[in-house]
Amino acid sequence: MTDVVSLLAQIKDTGRDPRGPGYLRPGFSRVERDLREWFIAEAESRGLDVEVDHNGITWAWATPPGENAVVTGSHLDSVPGGGEFDGPLGVASALAAIDELRESGRLARARRPLAIAVFPEEEGSRFGISCLGSRLLTGAVGPKRALAMTDDRGDTFAEVLTRHGLDPERVGRDDERLSRIGSFLELHVEQSVGLINTDQPVAVGSSILGHGRWHIRFEGQGNHAGTTPMARRADPVVAAARIIGDIPTIVGRFDGAVATVGRMRVHPGGTNVIASAMDVWLDIRHPDDEVVQEVLKEIAARARDRASGAGYRGQEVTLTVDQESYSPTTHFHTDLTQRLSALLPEAPAQSTGAGHDAGILAAHVPSAMLFVRNPTGVSHAAEEACEDDDARAGVRALADALAMELGVEESGAEGVGVEDRS
Repeated sequence: MTDVVSLLAQIKDTGRDPRGPGYLRPGFSRVERDLREWFIAEAESRGLDVEVDHNGITWAWATPPGENAVVTGSHLDSVPGGGEFDGPLGVASALAAIDELRESGRLARARRPLAIAVFPEEEGSRFGISCLGSRLLTGAVGPKRALAMTDDRGDTFAEVLTRHGLDPERVGRDDERLSRIGSFLELHVEQSVGLINTDQPVAVGSSILGHGRWHIRFEGQGNHAGTTPMARRADPVVAAARIIGDIPTIVGRFDGAVATVGRMRVHPGGTNVIASAMDVWLDIRHPDDEVVQEVLKEIAARARDRASGAGYRGQEVTLTVDQESYSPTTHFHTDLTQRLSALLPEAPAQSTGAGHDAGILAAHVPSAMLFVRNPTGVSHAAEEACEDDDARAGVRALADALAMELGVEESGAEGVGVEDRS
C-alpha cells in the first residue's frame, strides 16, 4: 500500500510555476498530461482498468464497470500560481483509499462498482469555464459553446482536444456514463479557516456558495502615449482601474458577499501605447443567488459610469458585460451527507465558497464532499498546506465513506459478485 504522502511526493516537482511560487498546471496542457499519465500509471499498477472518455475525463475502475457505481476523485489542474494540494490531494487520496479498502479486504466484498474519476479543466484557468469536464458530462455546457472557446493563445477548445487525441465531434453530455454513477464523493483540501482552531482533521461538506464569472470589456481609443493630451484620451485602462477600486466598497454593503478581479488583459499591451481595450474577469460569490445578481447589477452600473467618465466628447469608453459561467448555491445530497456525518461523528459540517466538480454533479447524482484541514487557511496560492497526518486521516475517512457506500459490512458479509481488480 502506497501512502498518500508518498504519492503526492511523486508529483511535487511537476508543473512548478516558472514565474514564481506555486504551480502552473493548466487544463489540457503538457503538464496536466504528465500528471494524468502519472495517475494512469499508478492506477494500472493497482490493476485498475483505465479509460479516457470523449470529454477528457479519466476513469479508473477498481471493479468491473457497472450501474449504481460509487465514484470518487477530483482534478489535477491548477490555477496560475496555485498550491500543491488543490485537486491532487483528492486524486492521490482516492488511490490510497482503494489501497486501504483492498488491504482490509473490504474491496473484495463490495456490493457496488467502484471507480475514480479525474476531471479536466476544473479550475477553468485555460478556457474560462470552471469544472469544464463535469459540465460537459452533465450537459451544463453545450458542445457548440465549448468547442468555440479560445485560450489566451487563440487556440480553440476543439483544436486543443484534437491535439490531445480526442474527437471534438463526440464532446458533450454523456447520459450513458452519467447514469452509471450512483453516488459521487470528492475529497478536497480545505480552502478556508474552518478547521484551523479545531482538533478535527476532516469536515463533511454541506454546500457550495453560488458563484459566477463575468467578462467585462472596456473599449476606448488606442493612441500615442507621448503625443495625446490627457484631456483627449478615451483610456479603457483608466475606466477599468476605477471600477476595480470601487469593488470593495460596493460589495461591502452585502453581508457575506465577495467579489474578485484576479485576471486582466490590456490590448495591445505596449508601454508607450494608450490601450484600445482592457478585459477584466469578475468573480462574485454569495449563498443567496439573488444577492449575487444584485452585486453584479451594482458593479455593472458603476462600471458604466466609470466608462462614460473616462472619455471625451466624441470619443467614449464603451462597456460590455458577458456571463461566462454561473453555478447556483448547491446543497449536497441530504441523505448522503447525513450518513457521512453519522459515520464521522466528530467531523463538523462545513460550507465552501469554492466551486467543485461535486457541485456540478450534485444536480444529477447524489454527491457529497470531505474537506481535509489546511493549517494556513490559504488556497489558490503557494502557501496552501496540508499536514501529513491530516492527509492520512483524510484517506481513512474517505476509505470508510466509500466502504459505507459500497455496502461493506464490518462483519464481513459476502459481496454480490463485484470482482476486485487486483
